[in-house]
Amino acid sequence: MSTQSAKAGTVDRKWWIVDADGQNLGRLASVIAETLAGKRSPWFTRHCDTGDFVVVVNAEKVAVTGKKLTDKKYYRHSGYPGGIKERTLQQQLDWRPEEVLRMAVRGMLPKNRLGRQQLGKLKIYAGGEHPHTAQKPEPLRLTRKAEV
Repeated sequence: MSTQSAKAGTVDRKWWIVDADGQNLGRLASVIAETLAGKRSPWFTRHCDTGDFVVVVNAEKVAVTGKKLTDKKYYRHSGYPGGIKERTLQQQLDWRPEEVLRMAVRGMLPKNRLGRQQLGKLKIYAGGEHPHTAQKPEPLRLTRKAEV
């Protein structure tokens, strides 16, 4: 008996929706990264993109614990000497709340072409509306515990 290996063209992708309102940033990002990579699928293949699409709404209402709103920093560099810029998490949430979650998920995916391909299946929206109703996304369970 041979082991089945998934190929890129044979994967049946599903659409999931997540409401980030009140969810912890890191825990939410890890569940999303798992789903994008396909690790929740029985056909998971490490070298192939077997993940599903994830739509996140209410990204501006994501929660963090402790003093992360003032202490956590996001850095970027213009490429010129002295061109480093920094923003706190609160400033980043005010400026572009989608990027906070996108960067958290990006750090949990592989750092290669496959990771960039998987990140392309993530759709994040700051508000409660999204244009993917035609795909009929289903709600994604954020915990793996058995419900009693």
